[in-house]
Amino acid sequence: MSEEPCQTLQKVVAERKNVQPIVIDGYRDFIFLNQKGYPMTGAYYTSTFGNLVKKYNKSHEDALPNITPHILRHTFCTRLANKNMNPKSLQYIMGHSNINITLNLYAHASLDGVKAEMVNLIP
Repeated sequence: MSEEPCQTLQKVVAERKNVQPIVIDGYRDFIFLNQKGYPMTGAYYTSTFGNLVKKYNKSHEDALPNITPHILRHTFCTRLANKNMNPKSLQYIMGHSNINITLNLYAHASLDGVKAEMVNLIP
């Protein structure tokens, strides 16, 4: 994370009122808390995304597919790969111990991307 967002998040944590310090497995100063002041869990985000998709699909003809936070992780990785980020840097950002996981499971190719690459080959 770059310095500016880091400082902004630290400011949010410092300005909270009436929040008891919580330490879980040595981690503290959680950014996203529920109404009771406890850290949000992955299940909360998955549920929220599901509810948003259902609500959207009820009022729109073109339905959204199932979207999860993990799908956003794949999208993030794919977008960085498409911007020609160094694969080892991408592996580091994604936290993968093996470059094959980053490139073969997370960075997805698209037909448009392949076409653009082929156009770039022609002088």
